[in-house]
Amino acid sequence: MAKDAPVKTVLADNLTGFRLDALLERHRERIIREWRDRLFKEVSDNYAARNPDELGKTTARAYDAFFHVLAENDYTAIHRFINEITSIRLESGFPLDDVQKAFELFRILIVPVLVKESPKACLCRHIEQVNTCLAYTIHRFSNHFQKMHETCLKEYADRLEQDVAARTAQLKESEHKYKTLVEEISDGYLVLEGERIAFVNPAFCQMHGIDTPEEILMTSFLRLVHKKDQTALRERVIRNPLDNTVPAVFEYRRLGKEGRALPTEMGCRPSRFEGREYTLCIVRDITRRVKLEKKSRQMERMAYIGQITASLSHEIRNPLSSIKMNLQILGQNNGFAGNDEKRLQITQTEIQRLETILQQLLDFAKPISLAPGPVNVNDVVNFCVTLLDVKFRKIQASCRVDLEPSLPDITADKAKIEQVVINLLLNALDSIRPAGNVFVSTGVQTQNMKTVVFIRVSDDGDGIPPDLIPHIFEPFYTTKMKGTGLGLANVKQMVQAHDGFVHVKAGKTCGTVFEVCLPCEGDVRG
Repeated sequence: MAKDAPVKTVLADNLTGFRLDALLERHRERIIREWRDRLFKEVSDNYAARNPDELGKTTARAYDAFFHVLAENDYTAIHRFINEITSIRLESGFPLDDVQKAFELFRILIVPVLVKESPKACLCRHIEQVNTCLAYTIHRFSNHFQKMHETCLKEYADRLEQDVAARTAQLKESEHKYKTLVEEISDGYLVLEGERIAFVNPAFCQMHGIDTPEEILMTSFLRLVHKKDQTALRERVIRNPLDNTVPAVFEYRRLGKEGRALPTEMGCRPSRFEGREYTLCIVRDITRRVKLEKKSRQMERMAYIGQITASLSHEIRNPLSSIKMNLQILGQNNGFAGNDEKRLQITQTEIQRLETILQQLLDFAKPISLAPGPVNVNDVVNFCVTLLDVKFRKIQASCRVDLEPSLPDITADKAKIEQVVINLLLNALDSIRPAGNVFVSTGVQTQNMKTVVFIRVSDDGDGIPPDLIPHIFEPFYTTKMKGTGLGLANVKQMVQAHDGFVHVKAGKTCGTVFEVCLPCEGDVRG
C-alpha cells in the first residue's frame, strides 16, 4: 500500500457473504465501455477530440486502479495512473476541470450499481469507500497538477533572477512565454507583495467578475475575500507565508460578481525576486466540487431513506388498508349519529392523509423511471384542474386557466407531468384563503438559448417570505402544520428528470408564482 494513502482496514462481509471485488469484476466491461462513451460525448471538446480506443484503454486502467483501492486498499496503481495521466493531460492542454469531471463519472456509474446490488448492511460502507477513493484521487491529482504548474513558474522565476543582468534580450522572450503560460492556465494565478496585488492572470479576474487586471493591481487582496475569512487569510498568506504548520492548501470564500460568496481553494508559497519578497498563489474555484460532495451526501441519504421506506411501506400499508375498509363498513351503519358520525369522518380523513404521506415518501425515495411519449401540456393542465374541481368548490375558490392554443407537444412522461401539476395546484390551494384565486397558464419561451414549454401556477395568497424561498424544494422542509415537506421536493425531482427546471418567485402584488419549464426538443432519459 502507498505510503501516503488513507489508512483503512479492509473487512470482508462475513455476515452477508457479499464480495465487493466480485461485483466490480462482474460490471467491469460494461462500466468501462459506458465510461469511455460518456467521456467522448459529454465531458468536453478535449475528450471528444481523442481517439475512442485510447479513451477505452485509459478508462480500463483507471477502473482497474480503482478496483485495487476498493477491493484491496492498495493505492499503488492509482498513484502510478495519476502521475502518468497528469503529464499526458498537461501536454495535451487539458484544463484541470475536465479531468476532475472524468474521474467523477466513475462515481456516477458505480453508485447506482451499489444501491441496486449491495446488501443493506454493506451499502453505506461501500458508498463511503467509493467517495473516499474518489475524493483522495481527485485531491491527489489536483495537487499534482498544481505542483507541476508551480514548478514551471518557480523554475522560470529562478532563471529570471540569475540571468536578468546578462541576458536582457532573452529575458524579454522568456517573459512573453511566462506570461502566456500563466494567462492560459485555467486556475487563477495571483502574486502578492505583502497585502497588495502585484499580478493576476485572466482566470483570476474571471473568477472574481473583474474586467481587467488593472482594476485591482496594487490594491488590497483582502477586499476580494469574504469578511469572515479575512482574518484567517491575513494570518496564513500575508503575515506568515513561511509558517510550515499552516496547510499548503486551504479553503476560503471569495467575493465574486455582485458580492456573492463562493467556495475557493488556495495554495501559496513565498518567493523572492530582485531582492523583494512575494507570495505566489494558485486560486481554484471549487464550487462544482462542493456541489458534487453535497449531491453525494444527498444520494447516500436518499439510499438510506429508500431502504427504510421500502421495508416499512408493506408493514404500514396493510394495516391502513384494513382500517380503511372497516371504517367504510362502519360508515354504512346508520347507528352512528352526531359526534360519533363526526369522529368517524375525521378518522377516515386522517387515514387518507396517512396514505398520501406514505405515497409521497415512496415517490421521493425510489429512483424515477420515465415512460416518455408525446404529451400535450394543455390537455394535462385541463385534466388536473378538472380533477381538483371539487377541492376548489369546497372552499369557494376559483381556478382561472389561460392556455396557449398553439403550444407544441413535448416528449415526456405524461403521468409524471400530471403529478407535477397536481402538486403545484394543491400547494396553491393550501396557500389561498376561502374564495381565493389560483391562476394557471401555459406558453413557449426561450431560456438559456433553448426553447421551452412553461406551466405557470400562481395564487393570490399571503406568499412565501423571501428568506424561506431558497429552502422550499428541500426534502422534509415545510411550514404547514400537516405537511410532509415532500410535495415540492417531488416536483423538482420529476422536472429535473425531464431535463427541465422549476422557478419560484413572489407575485407582483401578492401570492406566489411557480414556473415549470420543460424542453421542447430532444429525448427524455428513460
